[in-house]
Amino acid sequence: MGPYLHEFLASVYSEYDIMIWSATSMKWINLKMGQLGVLDNPNYKITALLDHLAMITVQTPSRGVFDCKPLGLIWAKFPEFYNASNTIMFDDLRRNFVMNPQNGLTIRPFRKAHANRDSDQELVKLTQYLLAIAGLDDLSKLNHHNWESFTDENAKRRRHR
Repeated sequence: MGPYLHEFLASVYSEYDIMIWSATSMKWINLKMGQLGVLDNPNYKITALLDHLAMITVQTPSRGVFDCKPLGLIWAKFPEFYNASNTIMFDDLRRNFVMNPQNGLTIRPFRKAHANRDSDQELVKLTQYLLAIAGLDDLSKLNHHNWESFTDENAKRRRHR
């Protein structure tokens, strides 16, 4: 578990529905999320869990054949709640949002937990970013590649346009 996971989920829960989408099976998602205390935390709720069965296989000239996570699946199933303007997905593999690059935000994988537990601030920064953009009308218009340099001032300027 990366540092600040529960703080991150509790903070963004006030503004976002939280879904966990893993390339593994539902058995392992339930097991791991249960062990981490994510599924029964009193400070936030998980809206949905998706596993590898919700992924699709695509082929691109540059990357070949691979599985990805199409947000269109969620948008088609729940159009009254979710669409391109109000959805953001983050993953440590950019290819997972090849179908919806405007809604994807690449994060660094959490590695070497024993050495990086105190120095890894990524979820702290991600919390700040997600809370800063929460009130915007269209999240797909942002360049999520620069999310770490985004500030509350950027969000205020966008709201007043």
